[in-house]
Amino acid sequence: MAEYTEEGEDELRDLEDEGTQAAPSAPVSTQELSGPLYRIRSPHSNETYYAYWQGPEVLEPRTRVVAPTRYGKDICELQGRVLEAVRIGADELLKIERVATPEDLAKEEANRERERKAFELCRQKIESRRLPMKLVAAHYLIDEPKVLFFFSADSRVDFRELVKDLVSVFKMRIELRQIGVRDEARVTGGCGVCGRVLCCHGVSDKLTPVSIKMAKDQNLSLNSMKISGPCGRLLCCLAYEYGFYRDARRELPGEGVRFQFEGVLFRVIEVNALAGSVKAAGEDGRVLDMPAARFMHSEGRWQVREERGDEASERGADRGPDRSGDRNGDRGGDRGGDRGGDRGSPGRGRPSD
Repeated sequence: MAEYTEEGEDELRDLEDEGTQAAPSAPVSTQELSGPLYRIRSPHSNETYYAYWQGPEVLEPRTRVVAPTRYGKDICELQGRVLEAVRIGADELLKIERVATPEDLAKEEANRERERKAFELCRQKIESRRLPMKLVAAHYLIDEPKVLFFFSADSRVDFRELVKDLVSVFKMRIELRQIGVRDEARVTGGCGVCGRVLCCHGVSDKLTPVSIKMAKDQNLSLNSMKISGPCGRLLCCLAYEYGFYRDARRELPGEGVRFQFEGVLFRVIEVNALAGSVKAAGEDGRVLDMPAARFMHSEGRWQVREERGDEASERGADRGPDRSGDRNGDRGGDRGGDRGGDRGSPGRGRPSD
């Protein structure tokens, strides 16, 4: 049986995302567009974009369209129409040029076999030059004579000689793009520890930076096998509920905080933001599990409010009714009644004539 142990924060730093997010571009109001707004997905990279359509017909979900992605003109799949007005970055907004024709779809199908062969050839070239890089995918654009190669590496790679080798074989423009390990998981897909499709592949392609603090604030085990995904980075889902835990913890004392209660010094040993409870250990050996609503921060320190009457009565009701009086009453009644009855009973004396 596998054993899971807690790891130190320094040992888990490698699971965090490196670098910073790019600055967002100037926002564009969708109310100013001249056509309906849709969400489209590029199948080869699994990236999504907002795109507007100026054609006469209404496009249905799963419709294949041609749009100018950041890699070039390519076939994308329409996910659905955006009904609510949103403000998005200018680099996220595309214009759908046309609905994919049968010729476009036939060319896309033929490119799949070409991509498989290009992938194998490029991998052979990488191995022959012993470059420290992992080839992830190869892709032909639909309207441009260009081949895209996606790869991952631990550091920057000088692939100029590799490009020359590939140009001599393909006789067209070659573009090599280095992507991170989380982007690699988004492109290739896979199954997460929860048994579902990876979030970055099937839920959202917008990769939010995840930190160790998110796991700590949610009281999760700091074990790399439990909180990291197949990409070797922290799970994307750690960011989903972090906002709730962050806001809830602002109203709660942190672990290690000391406070006075009933004349005894207590120290917080566990905070459950989801259940709204705080567990504290006292110097007298007691361990209390108290509702978070009883804590208040006043005069620079945490204090415990007095317990209300209804709370005290509910706690007493939970303990059950006090049956000591019933037991004493029953005992006294039985003893008194039995003795009195026995003494007065004619059965105890001589039978009457």
